Amino acid sequence: MPETAEPETALPGRRGQAARNNVVILDAARHVFLNDPKAPIAQVAERAGVGISALYRRYPSKEALLCRLCHDGLRTYLEEAEAAVAEPDGWAALTGFLARVVDADVHSLTVHLAGTFTPTAEMGQDARRAGELTKKLVERARETGRLRHDAVTEDLGMILECCAAIRVDDPERTAQLRRRYLALLLEGLSAGGPDLPGPPPRPGEMNGRWRPA
Repeated sequence: MPETAEPETALPGRRGQAARNNVVILDAARHVFLNDPKAPIAQVAERAGVGISALYRRYPSKEALLCRLCHDGLRTYLEEAEAAVAEPDGWAALTGFLARVVDADVHSLTVHLAGTFTPTAEMGQDARRAGELTKKLVERARETGRLRHDAVTEDLGMILECCAAIRVDDPERTAQLRRRYLALLLEGLSAGGPDLPGPPPRPGEMNGRWRPA
């Protein structure tokens, strides 16, 4: 059996401690900024239990920290999309992908943090790749005959954002409700229903919100 790489957080000594501190900082930042995108970075340090100087050594600005949070979410989306396009059943690949992305809570960051920082060139490249993979998933689902004829790739982003908007105090209950409404939305994606009202989102239509205000 081939050896697997040791997780960064399992490294010994100061490097391992630094990696563990980074995980704590990112978890704290996600919690703080999902509740209040305008919160000062000092709140992140306080929640993480680290000094503000330690936080600034890793993330020199609030914008850098927000960028890291959103890029991590985008990378999770890419990983799930890459796995989904390898699945043999196009409809199961699409619906399973959407369920996993909803469970990972990727789009809460999109809903809350768009426009609060300037995306990097690398993020733009990854976003384009994510769009290509999502389009491929839609095309493969359409080939099965189970996807409604007027659904487009951009509809998936709106579905994911609708699910991400569901949030109650209990995380477990939040996950249950998101799965419930994802199931209802997937029924709407299925072939056989009446035509959808209005035109679908245009490619790039939602991109303007990523420009800092």
